[in-house]
Amino acid sequence: MLSAWRITPQQGFARRWPGLLFIGISLLVISLDNTVLNVALPAIARTLNASLSDLQWIVDAYILVFAALLLTMGGLGDRYGRKKTLQIGLLLFAAGSLAAALSTSTALLIASRAFLGIGGALIMPSTLSILTATFADEERPRAVAIWAAIFGLGVGVGPLIGGWLLQYFEWSAVFYVNLPVIAVALLGGALTLYDSRDEHPPQADIPGVLLSIAGLFALVYGIIRAGQESWTETNVLVAFALAAVLLALFAWWENRNPDAMLPLYLFKNPSFTGASVTLTFVMFSLFGSLFFVSQYLQTVQGYTALEAGIRILPIAVTLAIFSALSARVAQRFGTKRTVAAGIMIAALGLLLMSQIFRVDTPYWMIAVTQAVLATGMGLAVSPVTNSVMGAVPLQRAGIGSAMNDTTRQLGGALGVAVLGTIMNTLYQSGVQSLEGAIPVPAALAERARQAFEAIQSSVQAAHIVAEQIRALPVAPEGAADTIINTANAAFVAGMDRALLVGAITMLAGALFALVVLPAQVQRSPEFAERAQAASD
Repeated sequence: MLSAWRITPQQGFARRWPGLLFIGISLLVISLDNTVLNVALPAIARTLNASLSDLQWIVDAYILVFAALLLTMGGLGDRYGRKKTLQIGLLLFAAGSLAAALSTSTALLIASRAFLGIGGALIMPSTLSILTATFADEERPRAVAIWAAIFGLGVGVGPLIGGWLLQYFEWSAVFYVNLPVIAVALLGGALTLYDSRDEHPPQADIPGVLLSIAGLFALVYGIIRAGQESWTETNVLVAFALAAVLLALFAWWENRNPDAMLPLYLFKNPSFTGASVTLTFVMFSLFGSLFFVSQYLQTVQGYTALEAGIRILPIAVTLAIFSALSARVAQRFGTKRTVAAGIMIAALGLLLMSQIFRVDTPYWMIAVTQAVLATGMGLAVSPVTNSVMGAVPLQRAGIGSAMNDTTRQLGGALGVAVLGTIMNTLYQSGVQSLEGAIPVPAALAERARQAFEAIQSSVQAAHIVAEQIRALPVAPEGAADTIINTANAAFVAGMDRALLVGAITMLAGALFALVVLPAQVQRSPEFAERAQAASD
């Protein structure tokens, strides 16, 4: 394996900046994956005859496995080597990408996406933990800022890359494109990265591993199903109850185990706890809100996938610029003020979106609000990430990184589920006037009922029904336009309300940061003392 190319600690330090480039390329694979996939879903639906439920699980199978394994995989990196873990993750991600590209059924594609989650859970914590172990304290905030900028850039340009690929190639191209990127990351990482690890790892915490995987799996599954179905569905309630029991057992076990995978006294450190909770607030609002933007641009405003990807670029560019600048800002004004100010600016961006997004809003206004949101996010995410990593000693950088990534995933999944529910409720209420108004002969009343159920399911389905009616030989004049206009207005009304809730949540995150987050990053003294005692 490429990790056999030995790099000494001195060589790793000397090559740290080129190494950061290849860490960034590894991270880019993760940040691009879901956003590139999202624009390919319509093509996948047509080619594989996938239902709406199939499409949801194609996306969610990855998230479910990824989030459930993050803590475990972060711990493996600390124990066996972070570079080795990163490279194994990249190889697994390449294999999963190839399997996904070659899938001939939705079942195979869902299974491939779940396998990709294993690779992703190995890759993402490793990138940040290698960075933390390689860069000195005074350089680390700048390196983390670049890490965050690359991640944000990947999320922002994903729709553009996906739209371009779909314009010239089949949907499988969104998976094939991972392969050359992974090859570059593997080769570059082998030549520049040092394989750091905890030289005195604790005993393997098998009960902690099993409880964390099962508990996080149940929690994320419940959140996903709640977003798809209902928060009171039996499966959802059972999943949340099981998650509560398993995670409570995990906390009890970790508190009494001297070799805990996730030492709970880390949470006594306000830098660690404050940053983790703040990051959850931020990702709740960000992912939940941006979930609507691509749909809004493509379905309501009528742009193609490529055109929509181009119009999301202000987020990517602004986020990358301000993420790179955030280390200097935090150095001057402190972590607390920088993070709180950034989140408040992002909340302002979401508030503006909720007030000006209409069916016919001019694009320049959309671009301005995107830039405001991305400015705030760029200022906040890097310092809050550095706060999590700075609070954890180098021996457990993998666990710190995994905790950072887990809060991102949980916050994002919860945001999509909660804000998606708010949007869907108002959307379904808004299209209620179309019930019984589908213009078909009385003999086709059942067809009309099915058409209305499709309209209720999504704004995209409403547009499909409208086009089908428009194609009827004797379609009533204006009927299709009525359906489209009603569905668009209902979607925008639901989106605006969800964006407003996202803005309020983001503001709560800013207030939390002001109260809890220290002005400067604090290391966990108890953890440092125990680590020193173990090494003596």
